[in-house]
Amino acid sequence: MSEKFSVAMCTYGGAWFVGAQLESIAAQTRPPDEVVVCDDRSPDETARLVERFAAAASFPVRLHVNERNLGSTKNFERAISLCDGDLIALCDQDDVWLPGKLARLEEEFRRRPRAALVFSDAEVADEAGRPTGRRLWESVGVGREELERLRAGKGLGELLSGATVTGATAALRADLRRLVLPIPEGLPLIHDAWIALLAACVAEVSAVEEPLVLYRRHAGQQVGPLERKTEAGALGRANPYEATLAVARAVRERLLERRGEGFEAAGALAELDARIAHLEARRGLPRARLRRTWPVLRELLSLRYRHYSRGVASAAKDLLTRGPA
Repeated sequence: MSEKFSVAMCTYGGAWFVGAQLESIAAQTRPPDEVVVCDDRSPDETARLVERFAAAASFPVRLHVNERNLGSTKNFERAISLCDGDLIALCDQDDVWLPGKLARLEEEFRRRPRAALVFSDAEVADEAGRPTGRRLWESVGVGREELERLRAGKGLGELLSGATVTGATAALRADLRRLVLPIPEGLPLIHDAWIALLAACVAEVSAVEEPLVLYRRHAGQQVGPLERKTEAGALGRANPYEATLAVARAVRERLLERRGEGFEAAGALAELDARIAHLEARRGLPRARLRRTWPVLRELLSLRYRHYSRGVASAAKDLLTRGPA
């Protein structure tokens, strides 16, 4: 039996672009079984454009206008929660889907039954929707080694950085909602990174290497993957580990909260504990260079530099550069 495929779309002030996105959904070779649109109190014609599209669409389109502005992440949380499908494709208002997107994602879910989330590459387009010749993965630094680690179930470290999975290219199994919702507030990541992280902790995350979306770049868009490339451990920050620690602790807490709901996460919890210990050790290094020698050596002997950083290179950096304030 075919699974029902929902589209969870969020809109806000997108009148210039939303029509093209909706038309690309209507042109899918595998049409959606429903489209759920949550509008975050747009100040323009966005909601009316969605209503006009819904009246003519060959599939159900349900528009929900929020009583108050929720912001992007909480708006996606609401849209995802309102979907009735077995599979849920996340949808931004300003991109254009290539015609075979839903069909290819559905095929990947069938091919990888243990996958809780599937995402793809995209073509980066300019404001007018013209391809720039750049690929999204290349632009955000998603390379072959990272994809291989992800496929092997070893991509948790990359996913903690928050730039690997772009929601506009992704779809999830509806069962995952019991784990990922509600999405915590106050973390240095948005909905797609949180969902991908939790998915990787309890199941597989599958990557489709072909571009399935024209990812539009324009001045008015909210934070996307090209704006969040900076890693939590980048040089020059006062304490480069706080952001990653906050995310890792939040994921660990959620896994512990939901462990009685059918999600197997023993391996992920063990890795998170080790990563947190390593990050705390690096964060707590003394400012005085000589006093760092033993803590760095201890982390080297534990092999945590090898598994959770860049090995000897990270250890050398910790020994030779000035520690966090």
